[in-house]
Amino acid sequence: MTRFRRSSAITLPALAAATFFMASGGPYGLEDILQKSGYSATLLILILTPIAWSLPVALLVGELGAAIPEEGGYFAWVNRGLGPFWGFQEAWLSLAASIFDMAIYPTLFVLYLARLWPAATAGHTGILLGALMIAGCAVWNIAGARAVGDGSILLAVVLLGPFAALAALAVFRHPAASQNTTASRPVDLLGGSMVAMWNYMGWDNASTVAGEVARPQRNYPRGILGALALTVACYVLPVAGLARYGMNVGEWSTGSWVDAGKLLGGEALAVAVVLGGMVCGLGMFNALVLSYSRVPLAMAEAGYLPRALARCTRRSDAPWVSIMVCSAAWTACLALNFERLVLLDVLLYGTALILEFVALAVLRWREPGLARPFRVPGGKPVAVLMGAGPLAMLALAFDRGRREAAAGLNPIVIAAGLAAAGVVIYFASAANRERSQM
Repeated sequence: MTRFRRSSAITLPALAAATFFMASGGPYGLEDILQKSGYSATLLILILTPIAWSLPVALLVGELGAAIPEEGGYFAWVNRGLGPFWGFQEAWLSLAASIFDMAIYPTLFVLYLARLWPAATAGHTGILLGALMIAGCAVWNIAGARAVGDGSILLAVVLLGPFAALAALAVFRHPAASQNTTASRPVDLLGGSMVAMWNYMGWDNASTVAGEVARPQRNYPRGILGALALTVACYVLPVAGLARYGMNVGEWSTGSWVDAGKLLGGEALAVAVVLGGMVCGLGMFNALVLSYSRVPLAMAEAGYLPRALARCTRRSDAPWVSIMVCSAAWTACLALNFERLVLLDVLLYGTALILEFVALAVLRWREPGLARPFRVPGGKPVAVLMGAGPLAMLALAFDRGRREAAAGLNPIVIAAGLAAAGVVIYFASAANRERSQM
């Protein structure tokens, strides 16, 4: 059900830009893959991962987002296809994953700011600046979905401009002499793929604002697929350009895009890349507030959470209570070091994603007459097999998780504990649901 006034609806360009920030935010974060794998293997990972991991999700969102354009997106799909228990688990897993995801972006913003103002990371200054960024994004989101979407267009231009210049300079400059472009240690394809999965995930996040998108039946497939194409291009082209130029792969570490900018374009391009890093953290957090805040809203309207979370502003229809509560929770996590918990984020998100693919297949059988303005081609067999690629990638993540520790515990143990908590909370909230339905 749509909730917006036509004048405040998210347009196609705004949807594509916001989706880009929800799922990507630019090449920042690829440095670790380059250091581990070298240019050739990194390019292979960046081309194959979206085919197996992202494209199926983009097609899923295109079909279900157009067929069921309801607030809450994936929560509404799974709730309709698999029932209230699994709908709640879908929402719970997504919100749990956000805890390990959303603390990263204010930290990224502050780390790049420190390149220009070193005092930004002194003492508790970094946490204070991160909290101010979160507060600013909360205010921005309370202004409405249209404000976030339109702002994302401008932020995307500021972020991608330096990388377009960097890629062009790398192609047209004379190659560097005698540089090492292969990894100095054995190529870690699996480790690189896990990082790439994190950089390529989140396409379903755009689904939660379906009730606020103009002409969702037309715009969802176009917006999601357009954002995916933009993401692949902004990953592959700069890496391919630097591979041709011959920048020493052994020099890659977190923040090396700034060094690449200085090498090819001098101090001006380096500063532009730094500003792009700040925009990356700001834009991703801002767009994800838009996405995640609609999940408690939809759950409150369904009776799973207190009705206060469904309160919206009269002017912009933004769920201001949900935005404030979520922002407070993410601010409380700023002091925690989640940068190493990418694998845990992938496990939680991937588990929720599998529920979405099951719902896609079930709805094809249960509701064959449902109007689907965009339909994944290939009929029911393809609808069933759509989740094969993401499931295989998730299996690799679980295999990796058996051998890695996070905060002293195996990530699989942490993910299983959080999933079990969702089951407990679902049954504990039964009384609240019964009261809301009376």
